[in-house]
Amino acid sequence: MKKLVLAIAFIGIGSFAMAQQTNTTQQDRQARAVEMKQKMHQKQQERLDKMQKDLNLNPSQVAQIKALQDKRKEEMKAEFEKSKGDRQAKMQEMQAKRAQMDADMKKILSPEQYDKWQADRQAKADRMKMGMKERRMMKKPMNTGNADVN
Repeated sequence: MKKLVLAIAFIGIGSFAMAQQTNTTQQDRQARAVEMKQKMHQKQQERLDKMQKDLNLNPSQVAQIKALQDKRKEEMKAEFEKSKGDRQAKMQEMQAKRAQMDADMKKILSPEQYDKWQADRQAKADRMKMGMKERRMMKKPMNTGNADVN
């Protein structure tokens, strides 16, 4: 009974929280992307400063390390772009394999068993999606409107 009450409470809270979200516009996404880039640059600089302090690096070493980090970042970006098409092909391949598995399971299971299997898979997928949404919501800062209050 407790589990049922907790499940209903979580569903209620989740649906209420989802109702509070607004659609993000292209400008919001761009602003968030710029903000994320600034934060990443700031964190990179903080790590570099800490490394300089911890390892007692001279300015030449700091410049070389920064150049190395920038080079690595560009390589990673190029690798990401190169593998973009591969990811789409892999997704299509996975979808084909999933369809084949469904067809094979349909041959093996009775219609009732197959329906139950499908329902179980769907429930599992829904739980995973809900968990992902909850994790995303936990990462977002709460906008309380009290930004100037310390």
